[in-house]
Amino acid sequence: MRALLSVATRDGITAFARELQALGVEAYATDGTREHLHADGVEVAPVSDLTGIPALLGGQVKTFHPAVYAGILARRDRPEQLAELEDQGIGPIDLVVVNVKPFGAEIGRSLVGIEQAIEMIDVGGAALLGAAARNAAGVAAVSSPEHYPRVLAELRERGLVSPEFRAQLAAEAFGAVAAYHAEIAAYLNQLSGTIFPKRLAMVLEKVTDLRYGENPHQPAAFYRETTHRSGTLADSTQLHGERPSFNNLLDLDAAYRTAQDFTGPTVAIAKHTDPVGVASADELVEAYRKALETDPVASFGGIVGVNREMDGATAREIVANSYEAVVAPGYEEAALGILSQKAGLEVLAVPADPTDGMRDYGIANLDFKRVGGGLLVETLDTLGIDRGQLQVVTKRRPTLEELTDLLFAWRTVRHVRSNAIVLARNGATVGIGAAQASRQVSVEIALRRAGDRSRLSVMASDAYFPFPDGIQIAAQAGVTAIIQPGGSIRDEMAIEVADRHHLAMVFTGRRHFRH
Repeated sequence: MRALLSVATRDGITAFARELQALGVEAYATDGTREHLHADGVEVAPVSDLTGIPALLGGQVKTFHPAVYAGILARRDRPEQLAELEDQGIGPIDLVVVNVKPFGAEIGRSLVGIEQAIEMIDVGGAALLGAAARNAAGVAAVSSPEHYPRVLAELRERGLVSPEFRAQLAAEAFGAVAAYHAEIAAYLNQLSGTIFPKRLAMVLEKVTDLRYGENPHQPAAFYRETTHRSGTLADSTQLHGERPSFNNLLDLDAAYRTAQDFTGPTVAIAKHTDPVGVASADELVEAYRKALETDPVASFGGIVGVNREMDGATAREIVANSYEAVVAPGYEEAALGILSQKAGLEVLAVPADPTDGMRDYGIANLDFKRVGGGLLVETLDTLGIDRGQLQVVTKRRPTLEELTDLLFAWRTVRHVRSNAIVLARNGATVGIGAAQASRQVSVEIALRRAGDRSRLSVMASDAYFPFPDGIQIAAQAGVTAIIQPGGSIRDEMAIEVADRHHLAMVFTGRRHFRH
């Protein structure tokens, strides 16, 4: 049996090669891998012993030779192909151990120009893996160090890698090659300014299997993008509790992304992918109290997300209530100790965003909705508005206090499913109406949840009011100012109702539907 070793990720390769030799496997390696093994006291033959020529073009051409590819591709069940190898003095290669140079992670780590990127592309490794995977009937294509133990175990027990495992290895090898080429295509698309290429390749790696999906009868797993930056739930570390469920991961993401959308200390409590309470304050614990006050009943069993390191005071108040999970960018030692004493509470930490040198590419800035037979793809919805872009359309202008709350409500409503209504006062939500077919019903729900707190609050709507009835009932409940996109054919009616009730109303010119 002969093996070809050419690895960019050298974890475990020395012990693996040493064991292969102990099992009588004849090993060859490309220069970099061979030098690494030599430094660790393991001697293997160079690939040039197979090809008869040295590496060319600065090492770019090492394995592109009939002695390598014929040895890999020859079908073991076809005597004429084996005879042809023998006539040419070529031996079969039964084990191809290759992992390609990292591309996606390196490109995302810094701003890399096209010349440098080209040098980073591993053509030979991808070709070797593809060839070995194509001939899985007789060749094992090992694309990851995680498979070394099983390969060795099967060689010891059977003297070969089983057909079943070879098929599994081939599938993974083709997946690795496809993902690698997709990352390169994503980089080149970004370089050319192409947002929606003719063929959009999504590269995802599995984080973990999940107990089940939205319902117990649905198998599920959690995948992360390979081209995204850190600072997301996919990169989180679990510090306490059971592994989050499918549904909890959805709510963890909703809570954390909502909280992270604010600059001041902010807490967001989410349930069923919608925030049920959001608040900002000078102290995190005060923000938590105000967020919980929005709807203590709906908050029961929800998820708490914060945008600051969790402190002990906030942790103590969180454990006094019933939540599924907590997510934060970090935890003080005291806070983690308090939260860890709460049975059944999942505690996750999300790493901070990287330095400015990092960049997103690929699908990192795209959003997806599944439809039968395909995907709807769009760019991410960004806030993209400041005070200078607001258009006051009523006779009364908002006060500074109202304007501050209007911008808070507008930032919050982007995270609520349509039709979305947010009532806010003093940097905190007091009522939220979400996911209703009628905007008026969303207003009614938000007002009902706010109760007396609706008086002197402001209201944000993610889209225009098709009829002024929602504005009318808000005004009657004590709302003093409204922020909305505008754009309805009945805008004049809405403005008239607002003026009649001495409301201040501003248009943003941008809506935030979230279906």
